[in-house]
Amino acid sequence: MPKLVRIASPALRLVHLSGSFAAVTPVEASEVDGVMDHDPEQKRTTKKAQEPGSEEWADFASAMQDVAPLTKGKQTFAPKQAASADEHEARKKAAEAFATQQQDANFLTLSEVKPLDPLEVLEWRQDGIQIAVFSKLRKGGYDIARELDLHQRTVKEAHADVFKLINQAHANDWRCVLISHGKGLRSPTPARLKSYVAHWLAEHPLVLAYCSAQRHRGGTGAVYALIKKSPRSREENRERHGQKSDDYPQ
Repeated sequence: MPKLVRIASPALRLVHLSGSFAAVTPVEASEVDGVMDHDPEQKRTTKKAQEPGSEEWADFASAMQDVAPLTKGKQTFAPKQAASADEHEARKKAAEAFATQQQDANFLTLSEVKPLDPLEVLEWRQDGIQIAVFSKLRKGGYDIARELDLHQRTVKEAHADVFKLINQAHANDWRCVLISHGKGLRSPTPARLKSYVAHWLAEHPLVLAYCSAQRHRGGTGAVYALIKKSPRSREENRERHGQKSDDYPQ
């Protein structure tokens, strides 16, 4: 008959079988309990085995001497290791390489461009863009999805900002964006940013048209830019209108 030794943990029961202890689950132990419930002599033997000083208790204590109890409450985690100087340098170089790749992909010119007058009204559109579409743009008829403020920006910074905005607008189907370049009336080189922005917008194939904004949106110190639709947007539009053309073919 197996000897059952009860311990305090509700998740652990030990059965003394053939001179050794074996851990069993509460369900397995209950099967042994069922046998013991019908054996009074076995119950007395088990009770005696649980008493300190008995041979069984000594065997149990010897078997459990290296067992550490599970702790409750606060958990201790190893401290986060600080990045080494080499790791910091590697991250810095990776960031610089990524920025260089992005800049290398920017095909907009940084060479000198034709200077414009600070108060000049800007108007430009690709061949094939309908007059009605351009007229709507000039009147501020398109919702402005995003605005870009280039005040206090250098030509190089604006170069990256404009390129990024155009590509994001195309990817996200932002049909019309507003770019505030300023007039540059007090600049050593008047209308310097304005001249570059006008050149860049005509240079980028995703820009269909641009023109100076309405007075309340910046007048000759800002431009509306009409962005080419993404292929997904054009397909959805064809399905919506039964293969009919949209406001403009692009």
